[in-house]
Amino acid sequence: MSVSVESEPESPEIDDAVPPARRRFGASGWLAAGVALGLLLGLVAGLLIVPTLTRPGEDSAEAGFARDMSTHHAQAVEMGMLAHQKASDSDVRTLGGDIALTQQAQIGMMQTWLREWKLGPTSSRPRMAWMPEGSAGLQNGLMPGMATDAEREQLRNATGNAFDVLFLQLMLKHHLGGIHMAEEVLKLTDDAEVRRLAQGMVNNQRNEVAAFQQLLKKLGAPA
Repeated sequence: MSVSVESEPESPEIDDAVPPARRRFGASGWLAAGVALGLLLGLVAGLLIVPTLTRPGEDSAEAGFARDMSTHHAQAVEMGMLAHQKASDSDVRTLGGDIALTQQAQIGMMQTWLREWKLGPTSSRPRMAWMPEGSAGLQNGLMPGMATDAEREQLRNATGNAFDVLFLQLMLKHHLGGIHMAEEVLKLTDDAEVRRLAQGMVNNQRNEVAAFQQLLKKLGAPA
């Protein structure tokens, strides 16, 4: 079965912030090369669109979002590449590859912003400190939706249908957490490029959440 998710048309500005979705990929080596290329393209895109007149500060919502979302995305890239390599369902493999490429490119953009803002990739501040009461959203030190070490190990060891179901369940939770973070920065920033990327994340990940739910239903598993 091929999963298709209908969504309302997005503006060209938002579409440009998110690489095309639902592609088909070849061998795992091509995906790894694509992920590396996605990071490079994200770095270049970040250089092209970073505002030069004003820069967010060390403790700004923009900097906190870029740092925390880069870490959040890195886990999705890891799980997406696993799905592309191991999933038994072709739609799950496709979705995993798409997630890895999309989120790696977005990491590149956010890391470029931090460099252009003359800020480091990490901070001494706690995770989620840029959000009002953000620390309350941490669970065992993990940001919203992130998989635990035990869950990631379980995913690495799973095979067949069990792998597919676990991947979809973990990614659904992961995306809901990411959407929450992106929606929060939209409330806090007036930076046009941060808003553009964050809104693109919200739109794209909502579509993928619907795809996860359809695939779980197809596989006879709960969301």
